[in-house]
Parts: sequence; C-alpha cells; structure tokens
Amino acid sequence: MKSLKFLFRTLIIPSLLFVVGCSTCCREAVVAPPPPPPPAPVVPVSTELGDVFFAFDSALLNTVSESQLNENVQWMNDNPEASVVIEGHCDERGTDEYNIALGERRAETAKNYMTNAGVDPSRMQTVSYGEERPFDPGHDEDAWAKNRRAHFVAK
Repeated sequence: MKSLKFLFRTLIIPSLLFVVGCSTCCREAVVAPPPPPPPAPVVPVSTELGDVFFAFDSALLNTVSESQLNENVQWMNDNPEASVVIEGHCDERGTDEYNIALGERRAETAKNYMTNAGVDPSRMQTVSYGEERPFDPGHDEDAWAKNRRAHFVAK
C-alpha cells in the first residue's frame, strides 16, 4: 500500500496536474490569423504627353501644336482615370506680369483645344509659371523657342 501511495504522489498526481494544466492552456491559446497578402504593386501610368510650343508673344496653335494636342487627346482617352496639369511657360523676355498672363493664355488654349476634342475639362487643370521655370536656361532664340510652351504633367 505504501508503494501505491508513493506511486500516486510521485507519478499520478503530477501527471494529472500536467494534463489538466496543459488542456486549459491549449484551450485559452489564441491563434493569430494569417497575415494579409501583400498589396498589389502600383504600376505608374506611362506619360506619353508631349509639350506644345508657341511662337514669340503668341498663344495661337500651329499645325504641329495641333498634331501634338491630338496625340495628347488620344492619351487622355486611353487613360480615362488620369488627369493632367497644363503648365503655361514663356521665355525670359517681357515683364513678369505679362509672362504670367501669356503663360495662362497658352495653357488655356491647350485645354480648350482638348476640351473641344472631347476631353472632360474637369480632368485638366491649368497653371502659369511665366518665365520662372525655363526648360532651357540659355539666352538665345533656340533656348527661348523651347521655353515658349504648354507642358503636360499627368497626375
């Protein structure tokens, strides 16, 4: 009998405590949900929008400018979720105030052309930088011709 008590105290009671303790421990364990899948990679919209260039002191479109605007219209139609900012730029000649106004007329001319071609005007915003952001910092006719433009930036 003494050996049965010894066996009971040394093996059975600790074993029962272990089993009971482990069973309650396992029931209370919370399993974390699996992590969510990684987000899909963001694919940037290809910007194939071209600039439109203007003659000195002018916001009128020529045939080359109209051709480029037609390509920009096609790009807008192919990317219906995209919107653009049309920036009006000028060369360094003229006063700051005059160039801001001329840059705005150039940007608005491009926007109006595209609106008339079917692009929703709410997808286009205009801003004028005048002579403040030259494409070419030179001080000759070649540089000035590059700076007289409406520049398209996709958003």
